[in-house]
Amino acid sequence: MCVGLPPKMKPFILFSALCLKRFCYIYGYFQIETLMTINKILLCSGVLLASLGNVAVGQTATSKYDQHEVFGPLFYPANGNEYRSASGAPGHKYWQNRADYTINVVLDTASHRIDGSVAITYKNSSPDKLPFVWLQMDQNIYKEDSRGAATSVVTGGRFANRSYTEGYKIKSVSVAIGGKKTEVKYTVTDTRMQVILPEALKAEGGVAKIYVDYAYEVPQYGTDRTGRLKTKYGWVYEIAQWYPRMEVYDDVLGWNSIPYQGAAEFYLEYGDFDYTVTAPAGMVVAGSGALVNEAQVLTAKQQAQLAKARNSDQTVMIKDSAEVAAAKPGTGMQSWHFQCKNARDVSWAASTAFIWDAARINLPSGKKCLAQSVYPVESIQTSNGWQRSTEYVKGSIEFYSKQWFEYTYPVATNVAGIVGGMEYPGIVFCSYRSTGGGLWGVTDHEFGHNWFPMIVGSNERKYAWMDEGFNTFINDGSSKAFNNGEYYQKQQGQSMGRAMSGDPIMSTPDVIQSSYLGIAAYYKPSMGLMILRDYILGKERFEYAFRTYIDRWAFKHPTPWDFFRTMENVAGEDLSWFWRGWYLNSWKLDQAVKDVKYVSNDPSKGALITVENLEQMALPVILAITDSKGKTDTVKLPAEVWQRGGTWTFKFESDSKLTKVVIDPDKAFPDVDPSNNVWSGSSKKAPAGLTANEVLKKYLQAIGGTDKIQAIKDQTISATGSVQGTDIKMTKKIKSPNKYLLDVFIPMMNVHASKLIINGDSITAIQMGTPVPLDAAAKERVKANMVLIPELDYLKGGVDMQLSPEIVTDDNGKDNYLVTVKEDETTRTELYYDVATGLLSKKISYNGDQITGAIETSEYKEVGGVKFPFLLKNTISGQQVDFKVDDIKVNSGLTDADFK
Repeated sequence: MCVGLPPKMKPFILFSALCLKRFCYIYGYFQIETLMTINKILLCSGVLLASLGNVAVGQTATSKYDQHEVFGPLFYPANGNEYRSASGAPGHKYWQNRADYTINVVLDTASHRIDGSVAITYKNSSPDKLPFVWLQMDQNIYKEDSRGAATSVVTGGRFANRSYTEGYKIKSVSVAIGGKKTEVKYTVTDTRMQVILPEALKAEGGVAKIYVDYAYEVPQYGTDRTGRLKTKYGWVYEIAQWYPRMEVYDDVLGWNSIPYQGAAEFYLEYGDFDYTVTAPAGMVVAGSGALVNEAQVLTAKQQAQLAKARNSDQTVMIKDSAEVAAAKPGTGMQSWHFQCKNARDVSWAASTAFIWDAARINLPSGKKCLAQSVYPVESIQTSNGWQRSTEYVKGSIEFYSKQWFEYTYPVATNVAGIVGGMEYPGIVFCSYRSTGGGLWGVTDHEFGHNWFPMIVGSNERKYAWMDEGFNTFINDGSSKAFNNGEYYQKQQGQSMGRAMSGDPIMSTPDVIQSSYLGIAAYYKPSMGLMILRDYILGKERFEYAFRTYIDRWAFKHPTPWDFFRTMENVAGEDLSWFWRGWYLNSWKLDQAVKDVKYVSNDPSKGALITVENLEQMALPVILAITDSKGKTDTVKLPAEVWQRGGTWTFKFESDSKLTKVVIDPDKAFPDVDPSNNVWSGSSKKAPAGLTANEVLKKYLQAIGGTDKIQAIKDQTISATGSVQGTDIKMTKKIKSPNKYLLDVFIPMMNVHASKLIINGDSITAIQMGTPVPLDAAAKERVKANMVLIPELDYLKGGVDMQLSPEIVTDDNGKDNYLVTVKEDETTRTELYYDVATGLLSKKISYNGDQITGAIETSEYKEVGGVKFPFLLKNTISGQQVDFKVDDIKVNSGLTDADFK
């Protein structure tokens, strides 16, 4: 899903878009994990209260850089050993335990109950005897007294319980070692069960068979990882964490028994699965692995269509909507038998409502496997709905198989249901409401997880970034390749600079602030890999090293240090400075052009350019240098220029004056203060005697004049934005003196993502249907933004306004006056007014050192005698989101009923 950044706003014209930005930042819809597009959308939808966010950014010009800390000689906490080598490869004595499962369950749709039994064959390859074992009991998170329930914030959230069950009901636990099966003692503690073995399991090959009979109620909403959805033609069950699973015993920690609290995912052993799901006749069951009894559960027509699909690059319908609608209730029960080899988990879905289609996946080795989708009729309400799902699955799997490592399962199934986005081996659950770019984004992201962590089995519970971040990184390449980039949107790292100073990447997910999880686990680690590839190692070295990491650790358990060591050893670079700054700490980046001089004051002899590193993070320096003849050259300085301090001067060979020097011209780096990235050799000055008051007056006159502006008593704005092809509808209403409403609606989900209502002293904030409490300070900041046109108030006095003596030229070559408004000791706003037209072109708001809003405005049109911008450009989560205004109404007679 999504996670939070920062933004704010003021001018009433910009209020809608900037408000939008703030909401996301504050309420942190950055639990980006599932709906990769919805993440981004919700990131946007929240933008409303960004001013209340908590990500601080330094703006000082005094360097905080210490090269001794960045380039310190000691990095790795331990030397390589026989289990994990210093080169990052598994050691010659690397070991890993194994768990094979035989599972039989019955689904009772009347009580939404699963009754089952699991037989686990557990092999101990470790050098240690094991007197006991630990199992994961994830369904216990849904109990009212669980740690997950106790640690959920009162306002709820994606991973919070929305209702409670009784968790697992354990009927019996028995163990067989050496053939003798006996009941054993066990202790259930929250989401874990310790089983005391009748005798210690031998080291280096001991085998125990563990038998558990159990039952549980399927929660309707299971922390967005499992659940059930009621549809027109029946319930859709998405079943996960549905059997007791072995905890991992490894050479790093021994037993990994951190309880499941919702946000942090899983760490599991590999093995083979043989499982049978018995469900009411008439249901379609789709599961991880291969269905091995097709003849017993499918009609002759369905078998024929499935055979056709296995040889077709085009989607073939197995069961269409007409068959679903015409189906009569079945009688009795049917057993669906699946097998999945060398997997760490299995999941399944079942429904009478499933439409089913499939197509062939072509793998690089020449092997074939099957892409398929199951979804209810509610998921095909638009032409760009789930009928394209199998196309997306096929495109995603084929790309990753060719680029990184061949897909290992016989089937890849996409299930539409209540779960927003969740991955399991060979099967993923995605929102039944997803369409277009949103459906592509979540499908591609969840199937990308079949490489991280399904193939490369990292510890998700401790290191979310090793699967979410790596997956987000490979998603970028997949989206670029799919259908000639149909849904691709390039991310800009620079826009993320002020959002990256929260929890370090190397943080356990359960301790990362929920509003920052999307950045720490998804975006920042992904951006780090992009920078490593594009600006440090180069594509060839990076991809060879990254593939080597995947090959080395396929179906094994790497740690972060194994990844770091592999990348360094294969690429041939000491990258400790990069890992230290990007992954282990939350250091900021602030590169600046300090000075440009000429050798012997003669431009024909070349220029001496001085750059600075003002914050603690070190990265290479990329500069675009333009001379007076119009020629632009690119200079790339390695990060090692910062080894001896935070200032570096280099000679640039030129034979004429320089007109411009720009650091990071591609805006790829997360620089917290891009304003000092540019040096201009021919800066323009504001006219002598011009004041900030005069610039603001010119603006008011340009949009219609004070009289017409003051005549506006109420206004309604409707606007549409788009993230990865998915629309966001935003409606803003404001009425003087103290009424305001902002509503962010996602049509594809048919949900109001966020809503803010101000009615006098009453302020209500709601996200995804859940009220969000605001403290007194937050409420005051929100109310301060209710002013229709803040320039009118600025001109009344009470604020400090300063006009910059230099004219600012924007990226489009237009000149702007810069007016800085300081409302109090912590709040300031930068307003950019077009020199030629007088219109506001950009606004950046700050709360202390934190940027709380940034927006560009253009395409002004007159409504009721006043000009308003009809294009609002926001950069959110590294992507530009343009809001086009559909309609503006003024003085339409809004009443109290409009503010509910």
